[in-house]
Amino acid sequence: MNGASAWVEELLEPLDRHLAHTLAELGHDLRPEVRLAIQLLSAAVRRGHVCLDLHDPLWAFRTERVAPTDPLPPPAEWMRALRESPLVGEDPDDTPLVLDRAGRLYLRRYWKYERQVAEELARRAQLCDDGPLPDSVRELARELFHREDGNTGELDWQQVASLVALRQRFCVITGGPGTGKTYSVANVLVLLFALAQERRLRPPRVELLAPTGKAAARLAESLAANKKKIEERGLPLAAQVLPSIPTEAKTIHRSLGTRGESAVSFYHDAENPLLADVIVVDEASMIDLGLMAHLLAAVPPEARLILLGDEYQLASVEAGAVLGDICNLGAGSSFSVSQWRWLEQQFGRTLPVPGGAPPRPGLWDCVVRLRKNYRYGRESGIGRLAEAVRTGNADAAWEAVESSDGTVSKAPTLPLWELSEELAVACRERFAPYLRARDPAQRLEQFGTYRVLSGNRYGPNGSLVLNRAIERELAQAGLLANVTERWYDGRPVLVTENNYWVRLFNGDLGIVMVAANQEPRVAFPGAGSNAVRLVATGRLPAHETAFAMTIHKSQGSEFDHVEVVLPLPGSPLLTRELLYTAITRAKKSVRVHADEAAFKEAVRRRTERSSGLRDALWGSR
Repeated sequence: MNGASAWVEELLEPLDRHLAHTLAELGHDLRPEVRLAIQLLSAAVRRGHVCLDLHDPLWAFRTERVAPTDPLPPPAEWMRALRESPLVGEDPDDTPLVLDRAGRLYLRRYWKYERQVAEELARRAQLCDDGPLPDSVRELARELFHREDGNTGELDWQQVASLVALRQRFCVITGGPGTGKTYSVANVLVLLFALAQERRLRPPRVELLAPTGKAAARLAESLAANKKKIEERGLPLAAQVLPSIPTEAKTIHRSLGTRGESAVSFYHDAENPLLADVIVVDEASMIDLGLMAHLLAAVPPEARLILLGDEYQLASVEAGAVLGDICNLGAGSSFSVSQWRWLEQQFGRTLPVPGGAPPRPGLWDCVVRLRKNYRYGRESGIGRLAEAVRTGNADAAWEAVESSDGTVSKAPTLPLWELSEELAVACRERFAPYLRARDPAQRLEQFGTYRVLSGNRYGPNGSLVLNRAIERELAQAGLLANVTERWYDGRPVLVTENNYWVRLFNGDLGIVMVAANQEPRVAFPGAGSNAVRLVATGRLPAHETAFAMTIHKSQGSEFDHVEVVLPLPGSPLLTRELLYTAITRAKKSVRVHADEAAFKEAVRRRTERSSGLRDALWGSR
């Protein structure tokens, strides 16, 4: 093979070619098969993969309908050539590339990240607090999860999650929206503070974190609301510790402390860990491999780390699908026999131990999936649709969309570059209340009830085009004025990068307020109920208009009513995770704008990323 063929060139960007050329020159290895491997590896990493599997290198590009016109080098010969290259090494070497024994080619930085995450999670999975809980704490756990509808005999997985988080120093609580992840962790914190009080220890120091500012705000709101619910239960021991439990949440980057403008250098690391005994991280599916490696390094060795998230949602924008790998997505798992026996002690009854339960402890003892949805209910159209999409049942999902039960409906694919009549009418009706309000707090609250979500940012149905079309529609309806100006009254603004000086973070959403004879200001939610911050437009970090937003940007948010605009058929963005994430942003109703072919294509196509992390964590049980 003398160079990259035309069909390979279609997969590449200038960065991929430049990296291959630079490394080849530095390593004095100009062989075409080595250069080709570097180009494809770089292209794969840009698409979110951690490595390139040389046994099936085109698997990383399978959604792009690649049509090879000539073969790639045979895997065995290709790997032999790479192992001979001065650019490729193994563990103790200091080469820019690593080829592992399974035939996975890495950029060394990502290989190090993956190894660090795997080793640290394996170590933390072995840390647990054995022995029974004090009777008072065990009784409090029963009271916290007592259901008004009585005991149905089913295992309460929220209570299981809380007990596992008390025992294990590393715990993952996963489940779809409405399954009670933050409710469970609120109870975990109550139990941890109660446990410290009963044992006459100081209260644990808690850090509440999330990947984005919006997700951090949602975590803080949810924990505050759940603290209030627990307080209303009137449980004496809980009442004693509730005032000490924090609800302030921060972004992971803010907590770690970025150094200057760097996104990969932090003040807190293994040498300078976070000052915390318990670290709770929400929306963990959004955390990429590199950030997870930095976070784990900064967590004190004996601290308790609790991850919350939904492994079926979209993976991180950057490389890796860390939560899915940790949860062994799609494969299922069971606690070990010893974990089931410990849970039986706490429940005070025999539990149904699965026949295939692992004989020894491991990571499987740290992962709890919540099964029951308390938001949608069994008859909810949104719940049925989300479950059909999650499990990849395209026919059942389309049937749920066609049912039009009041919570779920469908509309035709949008015309190119403009709104359909259905979406135009909905935008006028749904956005009118916030635009007619004058109070900033009311505007923010009412705007948060409705959103248009697009599968892509660019293109004829992308969020950029939709925002301009919605602006025109609202202006023609007399709901907006001066839309040719940048800071027109009522413009919704989505922050797209963190700015610690202004205290605005990626995902924060504000509304432009224009008063007579005053400079425009942007209203953002402030600390406390109905509090508002007014920020000068000149101080805003990077931002964009947000009548419509990408589904990726919507992660960590919830809206009463959602419009989902899917990409056109054949788009590599059409995936099950994209559609599932969009649907589960809705609390009351969701409408899907797509034809049957595009919809079913999305349901049937899973997002899978090349990585060695799952094998490292789950390879041997």
